[in-house]
Amino acid sequence: MRSNKKLLLAAMIGALALSGCSTISNSTLFANAYASKSDGAYRLPAIPVSKVSREFRRQEVNYTGGEKVGTIIVDTGSRHLFLVQPNGKAIRYGIGVGREGFEWSGTAKVGWKREWPVWTPPAAMIKRQPELAKHRGGMKPGLSNPLGARALYLTKGGGDTGYRLHGTPEWWSIGKAMSSGCIRLMNQDIVDLYERAKPGAKVIVR
Repeated sequence: MRSNKKLLLAAMIGALALSGCSTISNSTLFANAYASKSDGAYRLPAIPVSKVSREFRRQEVNYTGGEKVGTIIVDTGSRHLFLVQPNGKAIRYGIGVGREGFEWSGTAKVGWKREWPVWTPPAAMIKRQPELAKHRGGMKPGLSNPLGARALYLTKGGGDTGYRLHGTPEWWSIGKAMSSGCIRLMNQDIVDLYERAKPGAKVIVR
C-alpha cells in the first residue's frame, strides 16, 4: 500500500511539472467561492462543493513557469487552467475539455469578453445534432445556456478561432472530456476569471 502511495505521489508531481505549476505545497482554496450569488438579472445557484474534488476547486498555487503575469495556461491533461499572478503565484481553476476528436492545442489571445453571452451552435454542430437547429439564430442568455455566465472569445491572427473559455451550468462535467473543444469552467469560476483576465491576454493550450 505504501509503495502504491509513493507511485501515485510521483505521478502527481510529474503531471504538475508539465504544467509549470506546483500545488504540492502552499495551495490555498478560495473560501465561499461557490455560494449562490446574484449576477445581473440572474442568480447563480450554489455548487455543492462536497461533490467537487478538491483538485478542481479554485485555489492559489505556486507557479514556477516563465510566462508573464496575466497569461492564461490551459493544461488539458490535468484538467486545470492557470492564470499567472505576481510573486510566483497562479490562480488555478478546474476545467472540462474537448472530448475525443475535439481536442486542440496552441496559442491564442482573449479577443473579447461577454457577460451572459448568447450561444449560437456552429453549422458543423447542427449537422451532428439536428435538434440544435432551433438555436441557429442564437440561444438567449440564461441559467441553462451552454456558455454559462461569461465567455472569453479566443482569437488568433485577428480571426475568431471558434473556441471559448466559458461557464457551464453542468458543474459535474468539470474534470472530464465532454465539450466540442471549448474549455468550460464552473459558473462561479468563469465569473472570477472574467474579472481578472484582460482582453489581449495570451492563452496557451497544452
